[in-house]
Amino acid sequence: MTFPFVSTDWLAERLGSPGLVVIDASWHMPASGRDAQAEYLGGHIPGAIFFDIDAIADPATALPHMLPDPVSFSSAMRELGIGDGMRAVVYDSAGLFSAPRVWWTLRVFGMHEVFVLDGGLPQWKAENRPLEEGPVKRRPSHFTARMDHSLVANWTDVLHAARSDAAHVIDARAADRFRGEAPEPRPGLRKGHIPGSLNVPWTDLTSDGRMLGADAILGAFERAGVDWSKPLVTSCGSGVSAALLSLALEAIGRRSAVYDGSWTEWGGRDDLPLETG
Repeated sequence: MTFPFVSTDWLAERLGSPGLVVIDASWHMPASGRDAQAEYLGGHIPGAIFFDIDAIADPATALPHMLPDPVSFSSAMRELGIGDGMRAVVYDSAGLFSAPRVWWTLRVFGMHEVFVLDGGLPQWKAENRPLEEGPVKRRPSHFTARMDHSLVANWTDVLHAARSDAAHVIDARAADRFRGEAPEPRPGLRKGHIPGSLNVPWTDLTSDGRMLGADAILGAFERAGVDWSKPLVTSCGSGVSAALLSLALEAIGRRSAVYDGSWTEWGGRDDLPLETG
């Protein structure tokens, strides 16, 4: 496993290097009233392209920003100018929120050298580093999507885990949502959690837009009851902060899969079991 973060100094020294693509992966919750793409156009790291997780997604499902098929993904990467053999640095405008989703997506489709910018855009700005306005158009490049199914879980995988205790499902939502005491931000979803799942709120792993250190990450998962001998699946509301949990696990040398449908799928179906409390 490769340590998944790079520093702003590392990136600043390599901006414009051949084979390096910088990706703005900013995304905001639907009720936030913010437009991530408009913010990108107003100022981004020089040369960065914008990766829209809602556009580069499966159009055949009503679930939000689900993974597309490999052919569609290859086509989208070609248009963005992301090609075979390149390495990528992903960041977001929150510091650390949605960038892990794109980090995970690129790895799912076979890109090996993908890193997250430590501190993201806020850290870059705090250091008075240059910004660029407007869109960035890279030369189209061939991307061969090879899907790594070991990094993705679906509802049948999760149901098996819930029934057999063969794997840990780790939920990144806030504790009150996990317990079923707070309403879900997306309408029409049941309240509660996947039976047998553990709760590690993503906010417990970050501070001021940055990932905590290895000891703190390890402690958060162990306090939740993680048995490291079991396979790990991360979940959340719609597959965004679940990827942040997977990034944290990667940072301490642990591999995991993301349940792509997460609670939007599970909580939206009456035929799947749930627990509260």
